[in-house]
Amino acid sequence: MLDPKLLRESPDTVRAAIAKKHLQVDLDAVIALDNAWRALLQETEALRSKQKAANGEMVKLPKGSPEFIAKVAEMKAVSAQVKEKEAALKDAEEKCRAAMLSLPNIPHESVPEGATPEQNVVFSTHGDIAALVSQHAKPHYEIDGFNKLFDFDRGAKVTGAGFPFYVGDGAKIVRALLQFFLDEDTKAGYTEVNPPIFVNEASATAVGQLPDKEGMMYETIPDRFYAIPTAETPLTNFFRDEIIDEAALPVCRCAYTPCFRREAGSYGKDVRGLNRLHQFDKVELLKWVHPSKSYEEHDKLRDDAERLLQKLELPYRVLLMCGGDLGFSQSKKYDLEVWSGGQKRWLEVSSCSNFESFQARRAQIRFRGKDGKPELVHTLNGSGLAIPRVLSALLENNLQADGRVKIPSALAPYFGKEYLSFA
Repeated sequence: MLDPKLLRESPDTVRAAIAKKHLQVDLDAVIALDNAWRALLQETEALRSKQKAANGEMVKLPKGSPEFIAKVAEMKAVSAQVKEKEAALKDAEEKCRAAMLSLPNIPHESVPEGATPEQNVVFSTHGDIAALVSQHAKPHYEIDGFNKLFDFDRGAKVTGAGFPFYVGDGAKIVRALLQFFLDEDTKAGYTEVNPPIFVNEASATAVGQLPDKEGMMYETIPDRFYAIPTAETPLTNFFRDEIIDEAALPVCRCAYTPCFRREAGSYGKDVRGLNRLHQFDKVELLKWVHPSKSYEEHDKLRDDAERLLQKLELPYRVLLMCGGDLGFSQSKKYDLEVWSGGQKRWLEVSSCSNFESFQARRAQIRFRGKDGKPELVHTLNGSGLAIPRVLSALLENNLQADGRVKIPSALAPYFGKEYLSFA
């Protein structure tokens, strides 16, 4: 959520942010609701002051005197007005808050202009594709025996499309990757957490998934819990409505969870095999940081995610997202994409985002500065990493002439052998 002062004092800044993100938001309507709420607040406070003054005067009058009786009548009239105004004020406040939740975060000044993914900027590239990709590479879903280890048909029977079974070495390689990621992340200073995979409405609202992404999440009935689309949601809310010790910043956490997303596509080559699923496994990195260190920590977060790809010997690139491809809640975001040797295209495996104080204001996550006053922290998160596309790139790029897949040396101790076989 934006600081209301920003809306009131610099509405053009908010208007420019909406335009840079290419969103459709009726800012004038939001401003009107804020003005209406503030006007009602002033009127209500004036009536409360009048009520307090009348009460003070009444105490000084003799009970039963004409003046006392007149003041009682006045008090009743003012009390009725206060009650009416307070009801209207509550309604106006709820409408104003709902409207404020529709305002996106302000993009950082370094975010490039652009409306589409094609206008994202290549920030850096890593790894020699020719040297790191097997000459036998093919799309992972076309590898002989792929369906033996990754059973989409039975997953569709049991649940639906996008919910595969991982069988034998298919399950083992997923477990190996998750353990490898978690071990590397904890070495980098992140404390591992095992969070809930369902959250309530307040938690989803705090991170900006509500009211922006209702269509993405699975919802339970009648409890109205949401299956998490990412571990970012429960992790961020760990400190909701709390004040963190300034000396503890930055607080760094990592978590493995399954992730659930309804929006996964169902058609076309881009969603075949492991490319896009309704349920997938991911390790998430999250930081609560001092505002003065926000972008320094953002770069470190990206470096931590990149290091995993380097150890897996996967060629990759880093994109700096343009305004139109920046999320509703983010101030700045980098995407990490691995090269898929069989499909011959880039696959996103991590987004490293800085939200500045946007989520912290919604969640009221603060620290107490040296002056003793509470301040909002900045929140950062990134995938460290998402399994399916990392796995698909590993299968494709390391495919051997005999149909086996060579396991990267850093991962082999976790997998227990040097090759994965589909036989």
